[in-house]
Amino acid sequence: MSHTSEQSSPLADQLPPGGPDEPHATGGVHARLNWLRAGVLGANDGIVSVAATVVGVAGATTAFTPILLAGAAAVVGGAFSMALGEYVSVSSSSDSQKSLIAKERRELEEDPEGELEELVQLYEADGLSRATAEAAARELTEKDALAAHLRMELGMAEEDVVSPWAAAGASFLAFLVGALLPFLTVVLAPVGLRVPFTFAVTLVALAVTGWVGARLGDAPALRAAVRVVLG
Repeated sequence: MSHTSEQSSPLADQLPPGGPDEPHATGGVHARLNWLRAGVLGANDGIVSVAATVVGVAGATTAFTPILLAGAAAVVGGAFSMALGEYVSVSSSSDSQKSLIAKERRELEEDPEGELEELVQLYEADGLSRATAEAAARELTEKDALAAHLRMELGMAEEDVVSPWAAAGASFLAFLVGALLPFLTVVLAPVGLRVPFTFAVTLVALAVTGWVGARLGDAPALRAAVRVVLG
């Protein structure tokens, strides 16, 4: 059973990176990055795949109905396909993470002293003296043994378990938004300008998704926008 303390410990300043409060400060970061990755990938895929479809059809015929039907099919089919693929992929990752957490929890229940010694050795390997490592390990074990072991052994927290539904939803919506841009462009543009307008909108949309994704992920936005446009 884990216990919490209202007082800060003098050991906090001696702990290596990944101290006792880090999972709470960074917990969910992996999940957020997973959502961001799924969203950016879905948007880019929607933009490119639907643009390629409607431009190909528009290049073959100027008739409105074939372009409309092909574009609509690409938008709907692509969104569901993207969401399903993301769900299956992330489910495998989520199952692996849950399995590792369950294994660590079971080991703590079956051999708490052995796990405590393992934690001590991990802190020693990070440069703490034996006495400090033992004190730190005992304090963290009393506070939340599972969190301490997940952090030190696996570099993760329980909050980092990715959600396949969130990833699938992000992919579906992002694909839909991205796909609608070239689709609406080719549908609404004058007949003679459908292809060039769609190309222009596609390039701008790719740059925007790269910029937005970088901003949300605290990365250089301009570099990301250029990278996405250039492929």
